[in-house]
Amino acid sequence: MITIREMRNRLFQWRAPRLPGWLAALLWWILLAFVGIWAGFCFKRPDFLFLRVFETPLMLVLVSIAIWGAWRIRKVAARSSRKLESGLRLALGILLAALVLGQEGWFRWQQYQILRGDAELSRIGQHFVVGFWDFDDVKPLVERGLIGGIYITRRNLEGETIASLKNRIDELQALRVKAGLPPLFVMADQEGGKVSHLSPLLARMPPLSSLLDDGMENLELRARAYGEQQGLALAGAGINMNLAPVVDLKIEPTEKWKDRHTLIGQRAIADDPWIVASIAAAYGKGLLASGVQPTVKHFPGLGRVNADTHLVKASLTLDPAEQSADWLPFREVTARTGAAMMLAHVRLPDIDPEKPVSLSRIVVQDVLRKEGGGGWNFQGLLITDDLNMGAVYNDGIGQAAIAALDAGVDLILISYDPDQYYRALYAAWKAWKRGSINADREIESANRLTRYWRQKQANSNRN
Repeated sequence: MITIREMRNRLFQWRAPRLPGWLAALLWWILLAFVGIWAGFCFKRPDFLFLRVFETPLMLVLVSIAIWGAWRIRKVAARSSRKLESGLRLALGILLAALVLGQEGWFRWQQYQILRGDAELSRIGQHFVVGFWDFDDVKPLVERGLIGGIYITRRNLEGETIASLKNRIDELQALRVKAGLPPLFVMADQEGGKVSHLSPLLARMPPLSSLLDDGMENLELRARAYGEQQGLALAGAGINMNLAPVVDLKIEPTEKWKDRHTLIGQRAIADDPWIVASIAAAYGKGLLASGVQPTVKHFPGLGRVNADTHLVKASLTLDPAEQSADWLPFREVTARTGAAMMLAHVRLPDIDPEKPVSLSRIVVQDVLRKEGGGGWNFQGLLITDDLNMGAVYNDGIGQAAIAALDAGVDLILISYDPDQYYRALYAAWKAWKRGSINADREIESANRLTRYWRQKQANSNRN
């Protein structure tokens, strides 16, 4: 039998087998290439949110191993060429360590600058709606006016009851009152069916499309009752804006493609635009009756899109008949209810070949806002889909935020990865200071936000 002392002695006497020089060099270069690619292209990306806590320490550990190996080789190398090679490896390792630390430091600097706050930051910050990890984390942003709203999802519900969630949100709203700021938009994705991000804390309701299972009789009354029931539950938890209804048409795709996240076929109401408009408008009125603002999504309609904008860019070319059908529910529901509208990260190349709808000045100003000449004269709130999505994030979340504000979009959603908010607001703040965001369009947008809250207060006083 081996004693504990013998086992310990064997363990400390063990030495790793010596690798052939070519293999050791190959592994070293693979390790450094991995660290360099990660630090340059993958650092703090939403795709790797699950690694966020360990990301910088892990990269530093890996590069430290590489530096230590290069230093050891240089120390024992006999030939000058071997010393030079190991010296280059050592220098590269140190350079990559500096890159990792620089990336982390740059992020922390942006975060620090945002949290210091100033009047211009608050002006730009009012357009951002952000997800968050913990209520304590978001309090400084709330009371300093550095955001205009928060997004509540499952990660914010751990250990909460409906009453405690409402109390936490009420505390944030009280901070706004104390600071003389308008209320927070408190948003959630509670569509019913598959997308019910506040369930099971709130009772899960079936998708709106299930209302059609019982035929057309009293359809609008049943849709309104659905909206009132869901709205009362949301309002009881402190939510004042729901990112629903989905008014994209339920269209069978013309080609098979891997849809991992969008899943419009499971979330859409129907393929008939008038039926969609009828159900969605009645549902929206039900939400409003309960004190919750509806939001139609995802303009210009994702039913015909054969790509997942959570991951990649997508374009949509519509003939006049398709455009009329796809856009009808958006126009009808917003006209009947005053719903806000979410803009998708989809390009309409016939209108703006360069930017997706969510960032397009041409679509926002010449199609949606314009009065006359084919414009919708839509004066309600416009909100982007989440800027963490690959269709726009891959070109830079800061540039996306700048483009959206310059286009005249009212609210910018950053929900999935809260850390990206600091990058986006910092870039937008700097762009505002150098005049890269159109001031007139931003003023119009800020005025829309002010009018929205004044109207909501007036309605509340009447009730």
